[in-house]
Amino acid sequence: MMNDLDRHARESGHPGENAGLVALDSRLRGSDREEATIRFPHRWRRRPHQARLWHFLEQAIAPVPSGGEPPGQRAVAVWHRRAGKDSLAVNFAACAAQRRVANYWHMLPTARQGRKVVWEAITGTGRRLIDQAFPPAISESKSEEDMLIRLIGGSTWQVVGSDNFDRLVGANPAGVVFSEWALADPRAWEYVRPILAENGGWALFIYTPRGRNHGAALFDMARRTPGWFAERLTVNETGVIAPGVIEDERRSGMADELIRQEYYCSFEAALVGSYYGRLIEAAGSDGRILDSIEPDPTLPVITAWDLGIGDATAIWFAQLSGREIRLIDYYEASGVGLDHYAEVLRRKAAEHRCVYGEALLPHDATQSELGTGRTRLETLRSLGIGRTRVVKRLSVDDGINASRLILPRRWFDAGRCARGLEALRQYSRAWSEERKTFGERPAHDWASHAADAFRYLAAGLREPRENGAFSQWGARSSVVVLTGDDPGEEARHGFRTQTIGGVVMQMCDDGKWHQALAIEE
Repeated sequence: MMNDLDRHARESGHPGENAGLVALDSRLRGSDREEATIRFPHRWRRRPHQARLWHFLEQAIAPVPSGGEPPGQRAVAVWHRRAGKDSLAVNFAACAAQRRVANYWHMLPTARQGRKVVWEAITGTGRRLIDQAFPPAISESKSEEDMLIRLIGGSTWQVVGSDNFDRLVGANPAGVVFSEWALADPRAWEYVRPILAENGGWALFIYTPRGRNHGAALFDMARRTPGWFAERLTVNETGVIAPGVIEDERRSGMADELIRQEYYCSFEAALVGSYYGRLIEAAGSDGRILDSIEPDPTLPVITAWDLGIGDATAIWFAQLSGREIRLIDYYEASGVGLDHYAEVLRRKAAEHRCVYGEALLPHDATQSELGTGRTRLETLRSLGIGRTRVVKRLSVDDGINASRLILPRRWFDAGRCARGLEALRQYSRAWSEERKTFGERPAHDWASHAADAFRYLAAGLREPRENGAFSQWGARSSVVVLTGDDPGEEARHGFRTQTIGGVVMQMCDDGKWHQALAIEE
């Protein structure tokens, strides 16, 4: 049976035509300032598969009776690659900006990505997308640096990134497009949602899947929530990409998981390019991601930090019990001073009834700050966060490998570590749209902060302290050890064990570390 939205889409015009749209008056910029009429969307033709979403969104900007609530305010479109998601969203925002004077955002995971994908995008006709959607005749000014267009009518439209949404305080947008939402910082919606609820604004989420992450959760929620639009379109539904093109992609080396994800919008396909995705899945399957882990007040809590400069700071909280590494908490924030994090540690110490062991810090903690001349290491020590140690600098690849090696020994509190866990799942190699392949370096996005702190934890647990002791302790055991170059040397009983790079080391009763040959149960 055809629903009202389908009927609207069919009856409003022939497929591909912009029927049902109202011509909107805008003042042309010119010497005579004459009045002229420009039709919106401007020189853009809707494709058939875009009709249902477009007509739903039109309801959000249509006139409503006084005191009424406009429909069409929340939409989720999970469409395949090259289905025209951003093109539709930019042109709809242009229409909305004529209907209501307000601020509008087009948000991508990072501002840099927004510049490349939207601000500098070229349409099939050879024009910049922003000039097609917002013709110069209605533009009061354009800031290339801020990726901001001010319209003659008073509205503004801006490309922003979810990596710095908290720096846009006070902008009060009335319409936000969350492009590539599955890759974006999920806190961006938490920040924007109350603003839109207060001012009656609309939100549009457009993306292709990236595993069972917050994108999948949002789509599932939208499908079962009245008033939300939810649509998933694969190449089979749109017909805009020929099957032969996909076969060419496969023959050229594109992984089947990536094809299912990008062209068939599968949430179940493995997260391609993820460094830790499969290991986190294994942790869940093995029962090492628990609803809650009760902190042990008899064990010190190790903290591992990624210190952001004009960026987010991330902290993992861990306890070591035998060979288990228990991740009992995670915290992340931005735009605040180091005193804020010191207060967070004090608050969590009271909450968990624990004491702190070492704080593992990145190498750049020893760099002096321009304003004070002090290092962040000195500042943190003065704030009383406990013992601190700057982790030896490793290459990113070595740090990732160290994290992979100890991940099978890690247990996670699913509630307190929810954001950190999601970041580890999403931490991936950077994707090159030009080469259609993943690069050798990690993508720098919202997931990087948790992943970097995670690397520092792994690196810190595998290296010796300055006094020759290692930072990870095991239980006392009886062990046969190699005490020197001669395998026949006297064996001693060990007290503490430590695995370094796959080699079991033992602290013996002679007060020295030795390589273990065999551990006696």
